[in-house]
Amino acid sequence: MSSLVWFRRDLRIANNPAWSAATTDHEQVTALFVLDRRLLGAAGSLRRNMLFDNLHALDAEIRGLGGSLMVETGDPATVVPAIAVRHDAVYWNRDYTPFSRQRDAAVATATGPVVEVADGNVVHAPETVMTGGGTPYRVFTPYYRTWGRAPIEPWPQPGEATVTGHRRMEIPKMQSASMVAGALGALNRMQRFLEIVDSYAEDRDRPDLDRTSHLSADLKFGTVAARTVAEQVGTATAGRRAFVRQLAWRDFYAQVLFHAPHTTDHAFRQDLGSIVWADDDRAVRAWKDGRTGYPIVDAGMRQLRAEGWMHGRVRMIAASFLVKDLGIDWRVGERHFRRLLIDADTAQNVGNWQWVAGTGADAAPYFRIMNPVAQSRRFDPEGAYIRRHVPELASLDAPAVHAPWERPLETAAAGVDLGEDYPYPMINHAEARGVTLRRFEAAKA
Repeated sequence: MSSLVWFRRDLRIANNPAWSAATTDHEQVTALFVLDRRLLGAAGSLRRNMLFDNLHALDAEIRGLGGSLMVETGDPATVVPAIAVRHDAVYWNRDYTPFSRQRDAAVATATGPVVEVADGNVVHAPETVMTGGGTPYRVFTPYYRTWGRAPIEPWPQPGEATVTGHRRMEIPKMQSASMVAGALGALNRMQRFLEIVDSYAEDRDRPDLDRTSHLSADLKFGTVAARTVAEQVGTATAGRRAFVRQLAWRDFYAQVLFHAPHTTDHAFRQDLGSIVWADDDRAVRAWKDGRTGYPIVDAGMRQLRAEGWMHGRVRMIAASFLVKDLGIDWRVGERHFRRLLIDADTAQNVGNWQWVAGTGADAAPYFRIMNPVAQSRRFDPEGAYIRRHVPELASLDAPAVHAPWERPLETAAAGVDLGEDYPYPMINHAEARGVTLRRFEAAKA
């Protein structure tokens, strides 16, 4: 008997329940990945490169077991059933986005009753952490309490099946991604993080320091399992508990999107669904290009474009600036982040953008508006992060680097010509805050 394992967001062999079940239940197993042009076209070049590098790494793992990764291009609803007819069953790990669920339903319908699905992409599947009344949580804190008590069954171990597979097309090899790919790269990053995780609670919001896990892309592509990370980190210290709490947020947003799929395009909070957003293409372009005149915002947006990644605290600052200062629809920013981020995860991206906008589940109150200069001074106190990503301000020391227009003499003495080398602020934060409050209050009324 033979089986087919369709890999998607689970590009690993270890702690992969679909792979373990297939290799246990059958004598032969073939591994498949389908390059879906719809997803490739929606991703920026850095995320595509990261995908290809991860596929090469997965292929190397499978070759070590005697087979190879079969790679096909096309619509999975056509490709997977065509290959499945040569096997007795098809296995995959679930994904929870509206697109993925629709795609998987089409594949399952075309394939027939031989489909076996598992949950390998979250710590707890969306249906397993519910209120006492059996409904999904809308607020994170009670969800987190239940999540922390939910039992976790031991990981299934791979079986003894013979691994087969043949290559009809080569995995694309593009410009190498900036991160070491695959399960080995994820393991190295996790080991490095375990050495510093105990200070995570104090340091995680400092973009000038390298104190985050750098595991977000690994969790996105599934080169390491979220459960594995949670088990390795544990909860022995405040820093470890703070990090595991972030994994719970990841599960929370997955279950929000699973139970409320409309939130990719509409506000979770119905009372804030009628906000009249500003229509300003020039402002959006300045934000995307990192030319807003607010150094911390511009540093983050330039890091995003150059690296396909942005520090978590700066993501919040940049998002708040777009929505709360410029008054632009959160969906504009969410789509931009989703395209460029190498760790773009629809549930996390939508959930976090709606949190910042004040329209989502467990959202920050709409009247909580981040002051970009205050945030910069607090979390990048010496301006090291800004100078790293906004080189035209590299000659400025703190405090001038946080708000050059407030210290024109120091700025000029450092050789920075405001308006030429670096723009003046495109908007007054205090005035923008007032406009935003009135915009949200009008929507609620």
